[in-house]
Amino acid sequence: MAPLSIDPRSLNADERAVLEHILAAEFAGASQLRSQLDRTEVTAVWGPDSVSVDLQVREPCEHAALPTELVPVDAHVHDPSGAYVGEILVWTDRGATLAALEFAWVTDEMPTSLPAVVDGRLSWLS
Repeated sequence: MAPLSIDPRSLNADERAVLEHILAAEFAGASQLRSQLDRTEVTAVWGPDSVSVDLQVREPCEHAALPTELVPVDAHVHDPSGAYVGEILVWTDRGATLAALEFAWVTDEMPTSLPAVVDGRLSWLS
């Protein structure tokens, strides 16, 4: 299914918190991606009720130079009991700007919310 375009909007609090958590990791290009957060907009959702979204960074911005389109951070998500329920993937546009935030889940039900940052871990409370 193709993403569903929406009127561009600012990141909501949950999206920003998850991105800040992941981009707090140190890797080549992390500081440039962090600097893009205030200029990042959500431009599409990946489906009805999906928490995965397409992102676009308004220019001018400082570009990163990642060697891949996927941010190199393992962002595993666990439920309150500690069970693995998926991971968060942050995608870039040719390694330069933020392009998507994806909750890749392994549960039977699609998540209806992004995970919260609890004690330095991503926890899915829903």
